Amino acid sequence: MLLRFTKMHGQGNDFVMLDGVSQRIELTPGIVRRLANRHFGIGCDQVLLVEPASRADCDFRYRIFNADGGEVEQCGNGARCFVDFVRHIGLTGKGSIRVETLGGVIEPSVNADGTVTVNFGAPRFEPATLPFLAGQREDAYALEVDGRTVTILALAIGNPHAVQRVDDVDTAPVATLGPLIEHHPRFPQRVNAGFMQVIDRTHIRLRVWERGAGETLACGTGACAAVVTGIRWGLLDETVHVAARGGELTVTWPGLHDPMAPVLMRGATARVFTGEVELSELKE
Repeated sequence: MLLRFTKMHGQGNDFVMLDGVSQRIELTPGIVRRLANRHFGIGCDQVLLVEPASRADCDFRYRIFNADGGEVEQCGNGARCFVDFVRHIGLTGKGSIRVETLGGVIEPSVNADGTVTVNFGAPRFEPATLPFLAGQREDAYALEVDGRTVTILALAIGNPHAVQRVDDVDTAPVATLGPLIEHHPRFPQRVNAGFMQVIDRTHIRLRVWERGAGETLACGTGACAAVVTGIRWGLLDETVHVAARGGELTVTWPGLHDPMAPVLMRGATARVFTGEVELSELKE
């Protein structure tokens, strides 16, 4: 099967973009792993598939597959690349679209400077909706991990996140603690682990261990989750610049005044190359 694709990234968080409107695509976990393989395939953190909307109030359906082949609810940097992609290949001329995802409807819009803003709706904190095994909703939870106690906020911005504050992201144990938090038994469907360093009230540094992908150079929903956490903990103002290893995002959430206010994320996107791949020739 010959498959057309576009390689894109948002702050180094990279994607294989697939047009499932103009060509018939049936993805399996094995195909996703082969596409995502950085040695034998194209290489990416996630494979993103555009499909026709199943809802009358949406323009497209957006499906996200992590590098391990698992389908997930949301991908923030991918959402920004999504709107650039569908405009670039001529599927729409709109500057703002409504897109259905497993994590709910999102609304990405192209700004005058070419950056893209995504409205992710209000964050979710109820443990049962993540899911997170906790007795009741709190603004901070003690999580026992590898013989130590880590203080986190558990929340969902489409995807579930567990965010902790660290003194220095450069020395944070992301590679060792990240997978332990991802697979922690209190998160039965796994979780993304965020490591947030507060610089001042409008700037943070962030690293994220993403479930099914490992550490990525940037994570859009992870940036949103970190900012919401910092605001809930009284550390940040409502607009924050988030510096990831692959670049910077800007996140706004006026949640102290309105807990149901939407989270807005803004950042640039980049198209890297386009091509065709014969799936039968790829190895995992």
